Amino acid sequence: MNLSWMAWTSGTAIFFLCILAGLIIMTIWAIKAPQAPRVGILRIETTPGDRFFLSLLGSAFICLAWLGMFGTPIIGGLVVCVFYALAVFRWV
Repeated sequence: MNLSWMAWTSGTAIFFLCILAGLIIMTIWAIKAPQAPRVGILRIETTPGDRFFLSLLGSAFICLAWLGMFGTPIIGGLVVCVFYALAVFRWV
């Protein structure tokens, strides 16, 4: 199978490894300390897994917007993503 069209760079590998690490950490957290869903500012019940998904989805749009407005490097967009994820886990 030829995967050369996917542009697997070290940055791409780190990105997917970070998502994998997040999923593993969330799984261990759910096994060790199960949490009941809670209602946040969206007024819907969310679990930590839901909030993780919303963080990833929102971060993708933040990074795309950053690239569209400022181009590379994207480190500023990643800083915004970290604060966004912290806000999602705190208030959603």
